[in-house]
Amino acid sequence: MNDENAPSEVTEQQESIELPAIEFQSPGRFAVHNPGTDSPDRPEVEPAPFTLGEHTALERFSQPEHARAHALALLQQAQRSLCIYSHDLEPWLYHHSSVQDACTRFLLTSPRHQLRILLRDSSRAVKEGHRLLTLARRLSSNLKIRKLHPDYPSEELAFLLVDDRGLLLMPEIGQPNGYALYQDPGRNRQRRAQFDHAWDTSVTDADLRSFLL
Repeated sequence: MNDENAPSEVTEQQESIELPAIEFQSPGRFAVHNPGTDSPDRPEVEPAPFTLGEHTALERFSQPEHARAHALALLQQAQRSLCIYSHDLEPWLYHHSSVQDACTRFLLTSPRHQLRILLRDSSRAVKEGHRLLTLARRLSSNLKIRKLHPDYPSEELAFLLVDDRGLLLMPEIGQPNGYALYQDPGRNRQRRAQFDHAWDTSVTDADLRSFLL
């Protein structure tokens, strides 16, 4: 049966001969750079070279890397207790593997060691993830996180208390300005009283509770 619309073998051969050759030149290799999942781990953090309980000078800072260095030095040297009074758990300061490691070692050294965290707003940490929230899920018996009571007349600042002598304080929320003290029981005691009173009036947070369960 002949099909008038079917191409002849001769036509097919001519088309196959007449088609020009396709030349391809590789433009080279391209590197694919995916964004890192733990950007707060860059750059690496080195602790400040001061000893808790010995260094008596007040150390001021105005750069994030200096604040991180003091925070890490204080956390690594804690022997009894840690208290974090924070707006949103400052990811630029605390969301880092070195901070998580320091807190983990502190909490696992003794069941009597306690880390208490008071937050004004947990939504960012819950939504974006935070290493200390992850740690709280693992070590819930001695790492407690609570939310400031909405009617509590709290100061707009953030601080870290270490044992009965260390203090890192930032007087402006979201600004890496402040100072660190490695041996000042008086100021530590003053802020501890503030922290304890706020803790006693604090509330559980539904977002945190669902995240930590």
